[in-house]
Amino acid sequence: MTEPDTATEAFVAHRDLLFTVAYEMLGSAADAEDVLQETWLRWSEVELDQVRDPRAYLVRVTTRQALMRLRTLRRRRESYIGSWLPEPLLTTPDVAEDVELADSVSMAMLLVLETLTPTERAVFVLRDVFAVDYDEIAAAVGKTQAAVRQIAHRARAHVAARRPRGAASAAQTRAALAAFEAAVRTGGLQQLLDVLAPDVVLLGDGGGNVQTVRRPVVGADRVGRLLLGGMRKVPGTAALTPAFVNGHPALLLYLDGRLDCVIAVRIDDGRISGLYAVRNPRKLPRTDRTTPVRR
Repeated sequence: MTEPDTATEAFVAHRDLLFTVAYEMLGSAADAEDVLQETWLRWSEVELDQVRDPRAYLVRVTTRQALMRLRTLRRRRESYIGSWLPEPLLTTPDVAEDVELADSVSMAMLLVLETLTPTERAVFVLRDVFAVDYDEIAAAVGKTQAAVRQIAHRARAHVAARRPRGAASAAQTRAALAAFEAAVRTGGLQQLLDVLAPDVVLLGDGGGNVQTVRRPVVGADRVGRLLLGGMRKVPGTAALTPAFVNGHPALLLYLDGRLDCVIAVRIDDGRISGLYAVRNPRKLPRTDRTTPVRR
């Protein structure tokens, strides 16, 4: 067994990376933390002097644990009440400076990754986000290198067809959110329609615990009228506060000083094409502190 201090130091050095790998595979911070706990238990039993590359070894173990959990989560999500959205993470503004990392943890991208098979998701995340070598990925997912290359090609094409059409900078996202917030606050429908894409989609996640839209709402006029009507019916005092969520600017909705909803967006060609409103209280605990994510 490894010396506890040595094992701990090695694990802590890579912990943020391992969390990010697990979170991108699962879309759930709580499940990612469980995966890290399982990884630690296995790591603490390893003879450290037999490990050539601790980072690669830990990523491999984390991937295997996340894959097993993902297959279970997939079955659970089939019976989820309403739309399922990833668990939002409050992140520091500097995450947005790493464009590829910010893109990979965005709500929009995590929803795209949900459309991949578990193995495709693992291969895509490890190769395209974390630049893990094909031989290491093969060992992590139990496939040959040739098979992994084919899976990576297939997953890459699948993601490319579904990712935002025109990448938006943090500044463009902030501008769109500022216009959105002003329109919602003043009740200006036309002002809201100006910032929403004609085919905008609103998804709400209440998890069956709180009221929200059960099905996607499509179209600028329908989404705009629904949002403004909902805000007029809000009891008490409502306040929208800007924040960085999953590496991108977003809004936090507070009702009488209590966090009620996290609103993340997808931007296509300068307009909001996706609105992701997470109200499920079980998914909001990590929004009271920033979560480190890194590559």
